[in-house]
Amino acid sequence: MYIKIRKLGEKSDEIPLLVSRKMLIVEIRKKIQEKLDIEPERQKLYYGGKELSDCYTLLDYKINLNDVIQLFVKTLPTEEKIIEEEQKKEEIVETVTEEIDTESEFYQIGDYVDMKDADGAWFEAKIARITKRKEIDKEELIFHVVRRSDVERGHIQVTFNDIRPQSYFEIKRDELKPNHTVLVNYNVDEPKKLGFWYDFCVDSVKRNGLKGSLLFNDDENRLEIEFKPTQPVYRIEALNENINRDENFFDKLSLRKIPYICSKCKDDPKKKCNDCGCKICFGKRDWDKILLCDECNYGYHIYCLDPPLEKVPDENDWFCPNCKIDENEIVMAGGKLKATKKKSASNQNSSTKRDWGKGMACVGRTKICTIVPVNHLGPIPGVQVGTCWRYRTQVSGEGVHRAPVSGIHGSESHFAYSIVVSGGYEDDVDNGEEILYTGSGGRDLSGNKRVNKQTCDQKLTRENKALSNNCNLKNWKNGEPVRVVRSFKLKLKKSKYAPELGYRYDGIYKVVKFYQEKGKSGFIVWRYLLRRDDPNPAPWHKNGQELPMILPDGYEEAESSKKDLEKRGKKRKPLQEKDQSLEIAFKKAKKIEFKLDSKLTNLIDTDEANEKLWLEAKESLKDGQSKFLEVLQELFMCICCQELVLKPVTTSCKHNFCLKCLKRAFNLKMFTCPCCRNDLGKKYPLNVNENLSEVLLSLFPGYQATR
Repeated sequence: MYIKIRKLGEKSDEIPLLVSRKMLIVEIRKKIQEKLDIEPERQKLYYGGKELSDCYTLLDYKINLNDVIQLFVKTLPTEEKIIEEEQKKEEIVETVTEEIDTESEFYQIGDYVDMKDADGAWFEAKIARITKRKEIDKEELIFHVVRRSDVERGHIQVTFNDIRPQSYFEIKRDELKPNHTVLVNYNVDEPKKLGFWYDFCVDSVKRNGLKGSLLFNDDENRLEIEFKPTQPVYRIEALNENINRDENFFDKLSLRKIPYICSKCKDDPKKKCNDCGCKICFGKRDWDKILLCDECNYGYHIYCLDPPLEKVPDENDWFCPNCKIDENEIVMAGGKLKATKKKSASNQNSSTKRDWGKGMACVGRTKICTIVPVNHLGPIPGVQVGTCWRYRTQVSGEGVHRAPVSGIHGSESHFAYSIVVSGGYEDDVDNGEEILYTGSGGRDLSGNKRVNKQTCDQKLTRENKALSNNCNLKNWKNGEPVRVVRSFKLKLKKSKYAPELGYRYDGIYKVVKFYQEKGKSGFIVWRYLLRRDDPNPAPWHKNGQELPMILPDGYEEAESSKKDLEKRGKKRKPLQEKDQSLEIAFKKAKKIEFKLDSKLTNLIDTDEANEKLWLEAKESLKDGQSKFLEVLQELFMCICCQELVLKPVTTSCKHNFCLKCLKRAFNLKMFTCPCCRNDLGKKYPLNVNENLSEVLLSLFPGYQATR
């Protein structure tokens, strides 16, 4: 397989590397050194937000075919810079912070105050302690206060600017005047409900309420509102020598109403609650020993965890056991993957010395077909008879034959949807229009074998049963369709219908009959006679065509890189048969420009509403039909159902949606464009764009039947 290397911070081309999925990162660094002349110690490699560590393989980091690894080149410090940094470290003096008890000129311990939080809301509190934070260059008073509505949470440290004498005097409505700042209750998110207490600057007093500015952290950060107070309006007390310190007065004074933090227990400190208390013991004690998860926001006592913690960790981020992500998936910079039993087993020496990680069959799919469901019978919309692919994983990605290994794709309780004819069984016979196909099974594939000799009788179960379900014994033409893909491996059986290289889609076949008999191996096999029943001519006919081969992204660069390696220090070897087929494929691949017929061109030109989209789509015509159809699926995808638009409605804001999806939105009384929220109105005409619909039906025949 091959991957690509891209330098971070530089507009350089991506460099292909021929690698194996079992190759260690340290070996990748050596290959990069050969290509770019960058020492391994200067290389920092990143993939998917992870820094790659030398002791792991590409497989451990799930790096697949044609994936890009980011390369950051470190600049190694010189001896002079190292000496300078050491000298600077010696000159740094650590700042010593010390807190000592002290007194304030304005406040005393036990004073009732209002405390401001980070959002600008004021809460009733009581001063429990006053300390002085002593640093080298400054001194600062710290007030340790306790919220009266939540005493159990302990001390909260605030500065002098975040407290003031508690407001207790109610102001009547007729006493309010413009430019008068008072304390009011307001809910920013839901104005009709109970909220928190904020400073409010009155602009005017109206019959229905007050109009003015809600103040938050400073005078500049304000919100213009008009509301009718449902709670008393309080005077803001001035800071002077006449501070009310009557403890009996404040104890008798009822607390100002605020929304419940927890609606389940209504903030009852004596009631256990799994929402606002510890998620394990439900208790609300020891608030200073509760850790809040940064994902779910639930609290956990450090001594309730398994294993328990001795103290609150110093990390800024902490995640509970339910939210913590597997360390094998996310790796911090410089971190290492955690060893698991699965990885340990995969790293053990196997009986074979073959490096299977180089093979293209092991790279997996890079694309998944979504235009039709997995159990779709019949042709895949947009895939023409004669379409060729270099690798079988590409055939799977296009949805023509989804099974990556099995020759039959189907369900025992349903039908078979497709088969690959590759001559894997000695009883297979390929006559072009008719195929005598051998069922699956009867081989011992233990030990991770791909093929083996027949060792037992085949049974009419699983894929064999699925293929038999397609047969209509009365009239074979009424049977269910099977997509047939031919492999270049059929050339080994001297088949003149096989492609020169890769895999080719040869159209729809139907099962005429199926039966069991003794095969060449001496064991019972199931045989299926399939006959072609497709309106499009076969690729080997005069009127048929074998389309240019579709190569994976980056394939040509990787092959040219491979040839460069072979040329180094060696004489060029004569081309072998496979290499000659590959050269032919390259030549064909370069002649892949797709041309639209005059009818489709006229329909596209008359679709003025989508003029910009069609101009963008036409740019991909030079890359061939497959690329053009892929671009169309992206440009004309309905944002509601995430599929190619069916009976498309083009809105006035130039967006396309399925008629059914837009009707559903209108039934829910949503009369705006689902894409840009442009107001369409209740009486907007849902007219189908006939030109666009006809073009899509011509290029993707049959896709409407699956919707």
